[in-house]
Amino acid sequence: MQLRELAHARTGDKGDTSQISVVAYDPGDYAFLAEHVTAERVRAHFAAILPGAVTRYELPGLGALNFVMPGALAGGVTRSLSLDAHGKCLGSVLLELELPDRQRPAGGSAPG
Repeated sequence: MQLRELAHARTGDKGDTSQISVVAYDPGDYAFLAEHVTAERVRAHFAAILPGAVTRYELPGLGALNFVMPGALAGGVTRSLSLDAHGKCLGSVLLELELPDRQRPAGGSAPG
């Protein structure tokens, strides 16, 4: 299953740093996301563009995880030759992250 089945994403940028917030559709899925969407997995998912570490911030009250990725924007908006200098598509790219299948309780359904 892909991350997009359980969450949506919002992105932001400051200079050469991209941040992606992953927000669970259902608050009951937050613990599953916190277990499986780690800074290490996000770093591996973006290995082709990230020169350094990823920092994860947990926001359980919002059902969200925020990932900060310095160096992800190839110099930042004013220096990058990237087609997506703000990194807005990075949220969609992260939502392609493969997760283990989630067993839902009887009667539960995925958002649609």
